[in-house]
Amino acid sequence: MKHLPNFLTCCNLFSGCVATVMALQADYTAAFAFIILGALFDFFDGMAARLFKAFSPIGADLDSLADQVSFGVAPSAMLFSLLGEITLPAVFDPIADVIPYMGFLIAIFSGLRLAKFNVDTRQTTSFIGLPVPANALFWGSLIVAYREEFFSHDWLLVPLFLGILLFSYLLVFELPMFSLKFKSLSWKANKVSYSFLLVCIPLIIFFGTGSLAFIILWYILLSALTQRKKVQ
Repeated sequence: MKHLPNFLTCCNLFSGCVATVMALQADYTAAFAFIILGALFDFFDGMAARLFKAFSPIGADLDSLADQVSFGVAPSAMLFSLLGEITLPAVFDPIADVIPYMGFLIAIFSGLRLAKFNVDTRQTTSFIGLPVPANALFWGSLIVAYREEFFSHDWLLVPLFLGILLFSYLLVFELPMFSLKFKSLSWKANKVSYSFLLVCIPLIIFFGTGSLAFIILWYILLSALTQRKKVQ
């Protein structure tokens, strides 16, 4: 059983590889599904490591490598394909061939975020900067739910470009973000987590496939409101 965490991490890595292939084929729904599958494996490999006390330097490095593919490269490939499909306004003609590569900023800053996490001792019970799985789920949900809107409205390219820059920055920004790790079930000890989960319910009902994008935005906002004093 000591090898189970690394096996699950490898399943995460495999999911990220498949998600990247699907993204480059512009099959965004399948790509997003494999990103979600990778996130599930990422959750359970940590649980298995704690359960069987199977921690190792190799496991930690493997986890970061898997996360970089599943939550850095895969969403970047989705953005690359999306930007390559969209008919750009004429003003972008001189740089039209370069614009799709802007999506890989997410992969670059995800790598920086993961490297920071591995050496930052402050991130044992919470996070500093947007976690890479949350970032990947945001972009996957946004692209699957609103792909047609990006095709129909040229002006949405501007907020899309700004979003890539903003989320790249949030990955490495010194913003404390809460973790959904429950040590007890009491409201007092977990009021931020419970508040987060309660608001997630109507978001899922109203926004459906795109709900994960709005849930991540809510996560960022709630973290900014409740955790900003925790960075030392």
